[in-house]
Amino acid sequence: MIWNYLRHKCHSERYIFLAAVFLLFISSLDGQSKKQKEAPPAYYPPYGEWESRPPETLGADTVLLNNAIRFAIQNEIDYPKDLRIPILEAYGREPGFRIMGPVIDRGGPSGVVVVKGYIIASWGDIEKPDLTFSATKSYLSTIAGLAWDDGLFNVTDRVSQYVTDGTFSGAHNSRITWEHLLNQTSDWSGTLFDMADWADRPPRTGTPEEWQRRELREPGSTYEYNDVRVNLLAYSLLQVMRKPLPVILKERIMDKIGASTTWRWNGYDNSWVTVDGQKIQSVSGGAHFGGGLVISTLDHARFGLLMARNGNWNGKQLISGEWIKMATKPSPVNINYGYMWWLPGGQTTIEGASESLFYASGMGGNYVVVDRVRDIVIVLRWVNPSKFPEVTGMIMNAIK
Repeated sequence: MIWNYLRHKCHSERYIFLAAVFLLFISSLDGQSKKQKEAPPAYYPPYGEWESRPPETLGADTVLLNNAIRFAIQNEIDYPKDLRIPILEAYGREPGFRIMGPVIDRGGPSGVVVVKGYIIASWGDIEKPDLTFSATKSYLSTIAGLAWDDGLFNVTDRVSQYVTDGTFSGAHNSRITWEHLLNQTSDWSGTLFDMADWADRPPRTGTPEEWQRRELREPGSTYEYNDVRVNLLAYSLLQVMRKPLPVILKERIMDKIGASTTWRWNGYDNSWVTVDGQKIQSVSGGAHFGGGLVISTLDHARFGLLMARNGNWNGKQLISGEWIKMATKPSPVNINYGYMWWLPGGQTTIEGASESLFYASGMGGNYVVVDRVRDIVIVLRWVNPSKFPEVTGMIMNAIK
């Protein structure tokens, strides 16, 4: 329209040329304006770096955020630095119990809050590798996701099709599927690395003889938190992937997301198995008997950010979004548990969180909280578990 007007008004080619240049200039300004309106690319922290931004620049209230941090520090878990003591206090009554894997002294309370990839708050020593107990299970779930992405199994397949050394033999154990192991509904019966399934968190009543003669429940029908069976999942994944699980985690996840080299994933002194003629340590899914993942708060946060970004890191799909969706779907018999990820609900209500929130949880108050809709990651270390929903809710409510 403007061009037609100028062409009619300008009688010489010179003026027509100038008008054309003017229109091109206006068009370029309009293009730049559109680009400025487009959202900037998502931020991913490179190795050894992580940009911090003032909370207000990302819609957070500094006063409310500081109140939440102060509350978290004031509600530190009442554990001694020597973590062997609370482990023995919690599990020492179990028949044949002993600590079989490495245990390190814990640090003080620490944490980090990440919004849209940027750190808006941190406290404590966020670079110290610390024992993380059952938050390890969520990393194990991720290893299972990599195997699933590779087409090595379907979650509804029976594990006995893949682990053929007798571990899943018998009428009961042979019906167990990968999904049963992942959502802790297998009721697998047996002994692994000298640990019997029935001796893990036994009932408060009865005798060991009665516990061993219990009636087995149909796989998939009953949820039971059991570390022996979680270790069984790690052992089964090792049989399928035929490579140390920490190596797989390092090469396919941790190195790709710029994690440090300080984290470790340990097994037990007696969990060495032979795979293709090589001795490989089968790792544990927690520190019930020692072992498990030792990792810094910052590395936890990188892992959480990968989950928040649906498995994509700076344009590369490290683990499929489809797996993350499956892993964070409520289980049929426990709406607060997926494939070794916890889901809020029931008594664990977190104010300000979206329906997409899920989290890893470990003994002693170790948490990795992921809210995909709001692109928020919160890592908490050594906070009293009874205060976890309140602390997390305070942080969420501080972010608009």
